[in-house]
Amino acid sequence: MRELSASLLDWYDGHARTMPWRTSPADRKAGVLPDPYTVWLSEVMLQQTTVAAVRDYHRKFTGLWPRIGDLARADDADVMAAWAGLGYYARARNLLKCARAVVADHDGQFPQSYDTLLTLPGIGPYTAAAIAAIAFDQPCTVVDGNVERVMARLHDIHTPLPGAKPELTAKAADLTPQERPGDYAQAVMDLGATICTPRNPACGICPWRDPCAARLAGTASDLPRKTPKKKTPTRYGIAYVARRADGAWLLETRPEKGLLGGMLGWPGSDWNDAPEAAPPLDADWALLGEEARHTFTHFHLRLQIMTAKVPQDVRPARGDFMAQSRFQPAALPTVMRKVYDLAAATLRQD
Repeated sequence: MRELSASLLDWYDGHARTMPWRTSPADRKAGVLPDPYTVWLSEVMLQQTTVAAVRDYHRKFTGLWPRIGDLARADDADVMAAWAGLGYYARARNLLKCARAVVADHDGQFPQSYDTLLTLPGIGPYTAAAIAAIAFDQPCTVVDGNVERVMARLHDIHTPLPGAKPELTAKAADLTPQERPGDYAQAVMDLGATICTPRNPACGICPWRDPCAARLAGTASDLPRKTPKKKTPTRYGIAYVARRADGAWLLETRPEKGLLGGMLGWPGSDWNDAPEAAPPLDADWALLGEEARHTFTHFHLRLQIMTAKVPQDVRPARGDFMAQSRFQPAALPTVMRKVYDLAAATLRQD
């Protein structure tokens, strides 16, 4: 096992990806570890999101809030707006809770131990292991989708996911070295992201080519196996987009709990099989000819869009008007931005 880990680290020394939150292998060998704040930030952002999508967001966040204390003091609305487009907005809420807990309970310093990291808001087993290994060189086993795929192929494991997770984690733990565990964790993830890819793995240039059981068996492209997913259901809803005579837009902050919690959005109905009309004010609502479509983790969403131009003195039952000078469509979550993009032309002011 030590030979496998060593060969992968040799490969990583020459092929490590460059990322804003990462310290190079040469610097790590010289004793330079990355800032735990930037590692934590990247790991939270990377959940359910690609590296390509995260790079610019990470730079934006560290530019606005260079240290964890800066983020802890930030306004919730500013953080949620900066997060818009990354999805899974509960992560942004937990980001703030965690930053404030680190400042309040740990003097602004991330704890180094896996068990203590688990006590922080929004940090589960994977994120705790990643921070402990990458930021503090603790010998923790880090298992994401890339690592599961590499382990399944290396050991030719055909048990379908998610049932195979314990077996794949055990295999990954057997390979985790005591020396350079942070580099090793990133090396396995890089291997999965760049060579042992889901389709057409580049086995010819893989540092684990010879010992890979799936390559020898000819099953690499079939692994990991996955339990068939159930058909994704579709929900429906109505979004109400109103613009006042002075150009202000009617928006509301969604409840803290639930999808898009704490985010700005258009007032609307519940999302279900047969939504009931729920206009936020009396107006001559017009049905837009197009609907906004969006896919969340567990369902597809189709939103009818109702638009209205309203007078200056109107009083909404829900939401508040935001002046045009303050309104930033880019700060809306993706589905609400889709609604805006479709409705904006109808409500454009001359």
